[in-house]
Amino acid sequence: MALPRAMDSSVSGTIFNVQGYSIHDGPGIRTTVFVQGCPLTCSWCQNPESQLRQPQIFFDRDKCQGCGKCVAVCAEAAISLVDGKSLTDRALCIGQGDCATVCPNDARSLIGRSATAAEIFEELSADAIFYRQSGGGVTISGGEPLAQPAFAREIFKRCKDAGFHTTLDTSGFAKWEVAKSVLDYVDLVLYDFKHMDAQSHKRLTGVSNELILDNAKRIHHELGIALWARVPIIPGHNDGPDNVAATARFIAEELSPEIPVNLNAYHPFGESKHERLGRANATFSTAPPSEARVAEIAAVFRAHGLTVAIGG
Repeated sequence: MALPRAMDSSVSGTIFNVQGYSIHDGPGIRTTVFVQGCPLTCSWCQNPESQLRQPQIFFDRDKCQGCGKCVAVCAEAAISLVDGKSLTDRALCIGQGDCATVCPNDARSLIGRSATAAEIFEELSADAIFYRQSGGGVTISGGEPLAQPAFAREIFKRCKDAGFHTTLDTSGFAKWEVAKSVLDYVDLVLYDFKHMDAQSHKRLTGVSNELILDNAKRIHHELGIALWARVPIIPGHNDGPDNVAATARFIAEELSPEIPVNLNAYHPFGESKHERLGRANATFSTAPPSEARVAEIAAVFRAHGLTVAIGG
């Protein structure tokens, strides 16, 4: 009988959601922990509130009545009234959240909270019956889980000892030693392939892709952990024929044609969030791909011997 792993109750991290009954983040019914902080700044990010490590304030200007209660409680003096509406200096805001607590119209809400791995595991354990009945388990997503490696590792350790299936949803952008420390407790990796050209990848995400592609190969060939490829389809940015073919070729030839591929069409979920985060100038906008275009891209992947699902 394997001895229980040593646990560290002091390990903590920052999350912005724990979502139960997730059916697109791995097999079966799962609970997904969304951590905050990401080294990538993808132009199309649907959860831009996850890019910074600290909790952040969402602000709905239409709901603000300019009462000034938020101004009075902000210890950082980050809020002022301008033209009858509150305005936050994001350089001063640390996401304390007092302004959200006193806002009478819910114009302000705090996104993110700190928690220990032990506390998160207790939340996850409440759904254990669903994991066991459905072949599901726990997924850590983000943000980027490998940006909080000790936190992710400790949650996964506890899940493995409880017999829960574990899935890491990652961009793959981390030093190998950091990634390996988490992967030791992972059953399945959901791996993003955003662009195959290093310069284009850097332009779109803020980082190059050499480390990402190298880590994908090491996960598959050195560790043998099950890996599912996830490919976002961003019209005008990564859906050109050369990149589509290069992505399919990399997965089929550098990894394995046995790796399943999920094609995820761009949707403008994140556009309104940029404004609520005070990032109006960072708004990214493009039209979602047509069903016909997605089908064409899927055909390219299938021509390389890959099994393709759309969505998920």
